[in-house]
Amino acid sequence: MNFFRLVLFFYQEVAMETIEVLKENKILRVFLNRPDVHNAFNDVMISELQSVYDDAAKDDGIRVVVLTGRGKSFCAGADLHWMKGQIEYSFDENLEDALKLAELMYSIYHFPKPTIGRINGSTIGGGTGLTAVNDIVIASLDARFSLSEVKIGLVPACISPYVLKRMGEKNCREYFITGERLTAEKAKGTGLVNQVTEFENLDKVVDSYVQKILTSGPNAISVSKELVEKVPAMSIDDAKAYTAEVIAKLRVSEEGQEGMNAFFEKRKPAWAD
Repeated sequence: MNFFRLVLFFYQEVAMETIEVLKENKILRVFLNRPDVHNAFNDVMISELQSVYDDAAKDDGIRVVVLTGRGKSFCAGADLHWMKGQIEYSFDENLEDALKLAELMYSIYHFPKPTIGRINGSTIGGGTGLTAVNDIVIASLDARFSLSEVKIGLVPACISPYVLKRMGEKNCREYFITGERLTAEKAKGTGLVNQVTEFENLDKVVDSYVQKILTSGPNAISVSKELVEKVPAMSIDDAKAYTAEVIAKLRVSEEGQEGMNAFFEKRKPAWAD
């Protein structure tokens, strides 16, 4: 068994019960793998996803992570059998449970490498959160999205910071309150989705984004994500100093030097080989 097979075996083993993970050519593809319940998540799936993203963040052989679902749905939100047990939980038990989901959303949103959501079908409640935490979201034309928690007396709490960032307050006020189901095109109009395509073209479009990512500097991408996160919260004065320092550090970095030299020498940089 060669090294690639060993790595692949490791990721499959840690994700055997509720997710499937495949690593190939610097791409980690993560599949929500409970198609019989439309990939609804429970405590096991939350724990397994957290473990995979934690490991992938430290793996230099991974440049991009693609999250998708097996079967006809992307994610139907929380598993009904799991939710039924929560009715009997105390406040402290519910808080512990919710914090695990909140930590997973936080980890994917702050993941240091590019993340792509490949939305292959219906996406409900917390599944919309798993959509929103990705950097780029590509949805099948027949995908549907819903923030329907209010229909059972709950709210999209742990996912709200990330859905709000993508959809904005105006849209969230409407859809958090109404629980209306959105078409893929309507979701694109809110900012939740970047691009919509026929299901047959979904992999082609996702892979086109992957290839664009692989030709860009890994560290530059990571710093770009930090800029998007940090700059909006800064004053203009603070941003002036911060952004100047960022570009100065990148220019003298090994990656920055390689990128600039490759450009002037009319060759591909080392990371794009």
